Amino acid sequence: ILCGIDSIMQLLQICPLHIHDGRAHSSSFAHRSELRQAKRIVVKLGSAVVTRGDECGLALGRLASIVEQVAMLQNQGREMMIVTSGAVAFGKQRLRHEILLSQSVRQALHSGHSQLNDMSLPVLEARACAAAGQSGLMALYEAMFTQYSTCTAQVLVTNLDFHDDQKRQNLNSTLRELLRMNIVPIINTNDAVVPPPEPNSDLQGVNVISIKDNDSLAARLAVEMKADLLIALSDVEGLYNSPPGTDDAKLIDIFYPGDQQSITYGTKSRVGIGGMEAKVKAALWALQGGTSVVIANGTNPKVTGHVITDIVEGKKVGTFFSEFKPAGPSVEEQTEMARSSGRTLASLHPVQRSEIICHLADLLTERKEEILAANKMDMDLAVSAGHLPPAMLKRLSLSPAKLNSLAVGLRQIAMAAQDSVGRVLRRTRVAHNLELEQITVPIGLLLVIFEARPDCLPQVSTLAIASGNALLLKGGKEAANTNRVLHQLTQEALSMHGVKEAVQMVSTREEVEDLCRLDKMIDLIVPRGSSQLVRDIQRAAKGIPVLGHSEGICHVYVDSEASIDKVIKIVRDSKCDYPAACNAMETLLIHRDILRTPMFDQIIDMLRTERVKIHAGPRFASYLTFSPSEAKSMRTEYGELECCMEVVDSMQEAIEHIHKYGSSHTDVIITENEDTAEKFLQQLDSACVFWNASSRFADGYRFGLGAEVGISTARIHARGPVGLEGLLTTKWVLRGDGHTVADFSENGTMKYLHENLPAGQPLAGQRDSN
Repeated sequence: ILCGIDSIMQLLQICPLHIHDGRAHSSSFAHRSELRQAKRIVVKLGSAVVTRGDECGLALGRLASIVEQVAMLQNQGREMMIVTSGAVAFGKQRLRHEILLSQSVRQALHSGHSQLNDMSLPVLEARACAAAGQSGLMALYEAMFTQYSTCTAQVLVTNLDFHDDQKRQNLNSTLRELLRMNIVPIINTNDAVVPPPEPNSDLQGVNVISIKDNDSLAARLAVEMKADLLIALSDVEGLYNSPPGTDDAKLIDIFYPGDQQSITYGTKSRVGIGGMEAKVKAALWALQGGTSVVIANGTNPKVTGHVITDIVEGKKVGTFFSEFKPAGPSVEEQTEMARSSGRTLASLHPVQRSEIICHLADLLTERKEEILAANKMDMDLAVSAGHLPPAMLKRLSLSPAKLNSLAVGLRQIAMAAQDSVGRVLRRTRVAHNLELEQITVPIGLLLVIFEARPDCLPQVSTLAIASGNALLLKGGKEAANTNRVLHQLTQEALSMHGVKEAVQMVSTREEVEDLCRLDKMIDLIVPRGSSQLVRDIQRAAKGIPVLGHSEGICHVYVDSEASIDKVIKIVRDSKCDYPAACNAMETLLIHRDILRTPMFDQIIDMLRTERVKIHAGPRFASYLTFSPSEAKSMRTEYGELECCMEVVDSMQEAIEHIHKYGSSHTDVIITENEDTAEKFLQQLDSACVFWNASSRFADGYRFGLGAEVGISTARIHARGPVGLEGLLTTKWVLRGDGHTVADFSENGTMKYLHENLPAGQPLAGQRDSN
């Protein structure tokens, strides 16, 4: 148990009583997101961070990145302090260089180059190296910080400076004055005079932590100065539940002092006198003193340039020490529960998955009063807050009619679920008694992030259940009460076949970027919401595929041979039925021949009646003496009662315009010419292409898919409204009878047949016929 965590905690049951300005015990931050509020920050740079791999000299690239981040935070108005190692390494480099230069010229001239390189050097004493390196280290810091118009000051301390009250008060006063003048103090132990640490001297007295390394120095300093945050950078990612590098080692995201989880410390870093055990002891001491702590890796070249700023922004980096343990499981634990239960869900008989879905559909109608009461709470909160636009309020609102429609869609999915997972798509007789099948299987674990749209939860959950996928849901806070009830009903339905945990709702304060870092557990992310949300997730999810569309820039092209009645109906429905929807029209393309005709006047009159604000495209504006305001961009998704209008010379030009400015979502042609329509349908490269029909039909429910998990504009895997089929992938199953590849060699006894067999043909029958 954490190397005797109980005994350590007994020793650490201390409050700096003699430190009258110490922070209160409960003043550390409870959650990572609160780290953005940190005003005073101590950054501890371990020897492995500052020192080169050869332990002789400094890692200048890493140091420059760290200085840049500290200077940036300082310029934001935060008070930054650095506790640094590196003087010994810098001094070792300088002394070795001086010793080589001091060798006699004769020895150098009469020795071969290889002999000079192999020349033995005396063992350098650490205190001498520190004395030689300290001034150079500070000069380097000063030069680097000067590039950011930031001043630094050197402060050298020893353990005695903290034991003597007068010295401690002087140190405190000096540091406060430096911070007041916007100067970054660079603090280090005075290794030129400090005695070696005594064995088993982690703590001295009752209220004092021994300054025996820079970990303990940083912790003591952070508490003395009432720092909000201590960032301890070393050469490991953080605290692991077993030694880093072992197969089952998992990074501990949040460490709670009261946890009795079993962890084992690995070896110390390649340089420095501390180790992870020393870091944890120092962190626990600082935490009890009121300072939040994060231990993270400062040597990883992929993250070194933003590790400090990421931590301050609340991102999930390293191990965060917190005294406040949430009641529920962590998101990592939820993910593991979902994956485990999801595999059981995938192994159920299709009829059992259908039964779960039908039960959920029944619950939506049977418990509608409970659902609507929770939804009313969300609506009232949203209205009183006054920050949601009308379109978002409409999405947030549920009604008995919406719930009945949801239930109908769910039952459609239940029917489709009967033959979804395990369906044979292809069967091949590779050779005698060697048969190959390609069958449908679930993708695995889905993460669906959606905004203020609670009806999305039962739809997505049902599609996941039908396809045998585990599901992690992250809903918008605007619908928190409704989502909670709907999730409870979903888990109630899942319980009938023992797979309750297959659908998990992330209700903690996890950031979207943090969820996107779970690339080893999540197989696919599906964002449901604004184009900004989708873009943010696509940027954040570097290791996980994202299924979605960044924008819904949908076009309606009115051909010269269009019917006026159809034009008015389709354009009105495409733009005005639900302007905030991703399948609403954003650009109206008009054939040039329609300008200054009664049809054109009727289109304009209809849009004015519906209070649609028109923005003119460049060509449309050039035709008019008095035109509407010119569109700022032809790639705008308005999401409101606004649209762009542009003129084209032909159907071919309309296609070119859509390919240039569209988002490959949904595009429409209105024409009575069948040949023109067919060319449009064939040549236009969008996920959905319609003829004489509203763009609003681009929807999983309207397509007969029962529901959709989202709409995809990608060209790999699913495209358009993604229903049940889009949440399946395939695997290959080969059944043989002792076959080996050697059997099919030039001198082998077998030949490949590669015969295509009917996908529905029973396998046993095939074997009998052989």
